[in-house]
Order: sequence, then C-alpha cells, then structure tokens
Amino acid sequence: MTLEPIRVPSDWLDLRESADAAARARELVGQLRRHLPAGGDVVIHDLACGTGAMGRWLAPRLPGRQRWVVHDRDADLLAAAAADPPRAADGVPVGVETRHADITRLGPGDLAGADLVTASALLDLLTREELGGLIDVCTAAACPALFTLSVVGHVELTPADPLDARVAAAFDAHQRRMTPRGRLLGPDAVAAAVQGLRRAGSEVLVRPSPWRLAASRAALAAEWFTGWVEAACEQDPALAAESELYARRRLSAARAGRLVVRVGHADLLALPPATRRRLR
Repeated sequence: MTLEPIRVPSDWLDLRESADAAARARELVGQLRRHLPAGGDVVIHDLACGTGAMGRWLAPRLPGRQRWVVHDRDADLLAAAAADPPRAADGVPVGVETRHADITRLGPGDLAGADLVTASALLDLLTREELGGLIDVCTAAACPALFTLSVVGHVELTPADPLDARVAAAFDAHQRRMTPRGRLLGPDAVAAAVQGLRRAGSEVLVRPSPWRLAASRAALAAEWFTGWVEAACEQDPALAAESELYARRRLSAARAGRLVVRVGHADLLALPPATRRRLR
C-alpha cells in the first residue's frame, strides 16, 4: 500500500531554520568531528532533508571536503535544498546529490559509502517499526548518525495559564496518534532510538536542544502556537470550545512578543562499534 506523504510547507521550514540552528547541541558536533575520516571527501547522507537546513548548519562545522547526499520524498523541497546548498567553513558550496526517496523504505545499499548520517526533526514522526528500519540501515552503514531536534514532550509557556497543561497533554497524545502507517512515537522517540541503537552496539550521546521563542522570534512562536492548539483540539474535540478565548488571547500575546515559548527537543549522536575501533 502506498501512503500519501505528509507535506511540510517550505515556508514553515524557512521560518524555523534560525531557531533550529540556535537550538542544536553544538557539543555533539565536537564529539562527531573526532569520529570522521581524515583526508578525502566526507560523504554525508541527510535524511528527510526538507529545504536543506541541516546541511547549511552542519557543513561549516565539519572539517575537510564534503559531499552531501540529500533524501526527501518531496521533490519541491529537494529542489529547494539543491538551490541553496551547504557551504564549508571557507564559504565554498559543497557538492550536493539529491535523491527522491521515502526514507522509511531505505535499504542498506542506499547509504553505502556514508561517513555520516544526519536527520533533523524526524524521529518523533516515525512509528516504532519505521524507527527500527532506520536503525537497521544506519547500523549497516557503520558510520556515526546525528539526529537533532526530536520533541520530548515538554512545553513551557510564560506567563503560564491554567489551560496550558491540558492543551499540552492533548498535543502529546496527538503526537502519539494512530495513523495508517501505525502509531507514531512522538515524545517517546528519543528513548526508543537510544534503546534500539544501544541494542545494536552503538554508543549514544543525548543532549537537550530546546527552542526558546521570545520577542525576536514572535512570528515563529505564533505559528507554532497555532499548530499546537489545532493539533490538541483535533485530538480532544471537547477542548475546542473551551480553548477558543484562551487561544485567541495567547496567540495575540505571541504575535506581540509577550509570550515566551520553550519547546523541549533532544539531539542524539550514535557512534557504532566500527567507528570507535577506527580510533584505537
């Protein structure tokens, strides 16, 4: 059965790119650099790449020459990623190869020759079965994997409101909803990924990477809040009537930069046994 892909609007990806860049755990990049091959091109596969924001953030932080292979099932997003390629630390664009593919259907050969696998804002959108398949292909590639910005089920709004907790609970339930592909992992994805990767023999490092959206990112805070409430009301229809005034008031505050939003994410770096042996 072929399922209709979820389309992520490019304007949403553009809006969040700077917040993602500020949130990602730079400490893990320092660890990662020690596990990449010295000399020659470093081949990086970016899964569900969207418009290529992960490459634009990571490429200047990695040493040596790089070649990026970007995967996405949305041809328009792939075209956007190719049009704005990553740049190395010296500002020179790096080579980019695009692959129009559903990353939940990758086989081990699809990542052959990879020195690094990356993905951003992906794990929480997978089912447990899809995550298991992703772990299998990454393990077969025997290279480091850096997964950033997976939601962890923590949202904090300042100033607080009594309805925040109910909306947050309904949103988390929506993140874990049943779909034609199976039940999504949502906030359970990081723990499931750590367990699966360690079972496969990888060393896994996890660091927090929260968004903090204040006045300087009011547009993103407002867009995020709108989607947060809509998903919660879809999950709990009784919440829609109760939250109407709440949503209007909070959205106005977000647009005016008076609502501070903290959204919990986590980044994880997986180092497989083959990579660790290479350093000894």
